[in-house]
Amino acid sequence: MPDPLNSLLIAALISAVGLLIFWPDRGLFWRWQQTRQMTERVLREDALKHIHRCERYHRRPTLEGIAGALHITTNQAAELLSKMEAGGLVHMEADELRLTPQGRDYALHIIRAHRLWERYLADKTGFDEAEWHELAHRFEHRLSPAEADALAAQLGDPTYDPHGDPIPTAEGRMKLHGGQPLTTMPLDRPLRIVHLEDEPKVVYAQLVAEGLHVGMLVRLIEKSPERVRFWANGDEHVLAPIVAANVSVRPLPQEQVIEAEPGERLSSLKPGEVGKVIGISRACRGPERRRLMDLGILPGTMVRAEMVSPGGDPTAYRIRGALIALRREQANLINITRLEETVP
Repeated sequence: MPDPLNSLLIAALISAVGLLIFWPDRGLFWRWQQTRQMTERVLREDALKHIHRCERYHRRPTLEGIAGALHITTNQAAELLSKMEAGGLVHMEADELRLTPQGRDYALHIIRAHRLWERYLADKTGFDEAEWHELAHRFEHRLSPAEADALAAQLGDPTYDPHGDPIPTAEGRMKLHGGQPLTTMPLDRPLRIVHLEDEPKVVYAQLVAEGLHVGMLVRLIEKSPERVRFWANGDEHVLAPIVAANVSVRPLPQEQVIEAEPGERLSSLKPGEVGKVIGISRACRGPERRRLMDLGILPGTMVRAEMVSPGGDPTAYRIRGALIALRREQANLINITRLEETVP
């Protein structure tokens, strides 16, 4: 005859295991279901972005192309597209695949969410520039349209992400940057960078290593099948043509060449002089930008140059009541408006 105590313990153990697996919202089964659903959603949304990109650049989306972009098999891609067609997101006829109006709206929302996140990561955090794309790709799938609108409002409704890609409005409108590849431009003309292509990663990493950024003024001085040579920010840069083609620029009228960014550099202040911060240069990214922001260097902050070290660098500045030493190269990244009044 079974021992009642053992039977009770076994029943309690079975109940505990059942609760661990099937507890609503928190059980292992439900978590597995949520993960599976999230994976399907990410694949669906990535497929929508891929098809939208193909349509934008007048390329024909293919089953093999979608499978390659999403890192899945062609069978998995075919199953995914069948579900998307059933959901009214895509239309497939013979070998033609295109987005429906509903699918295009959905794709634009994901693109909007991604580019808003990149703008946020660039302007409000200390994440390195090379991390923005992957982090934004992770966050974009969690942002509802209402949350995207709130993030856009927080950022001042930007029209471009930090790479110069247009951010769709809530209605799906985009303001294209209108740039042309650097390799197609004439020599010795003032140009402004309006877009840096962030894919493939290896090419984008080279552009980041060169210190290039959207808004920078450049002047092309040499083009050949072997190299592209240009001046930017007082330095000479040399890129392979295949890399330089990922830099989009627009011609700049001569009268706009005087200042690449508004105001003066903080380094221009002499001891006793005062300035008000306009902003931090777009060339300052990642941890360095985060550090300056943490020091209180934000738009509207009053700064007074106090003293210069005997060697000429660094300079001590009074910022929000604290005395902070900044090297000249750091002070060059801070744009100010010079003021007459003094800061106590």
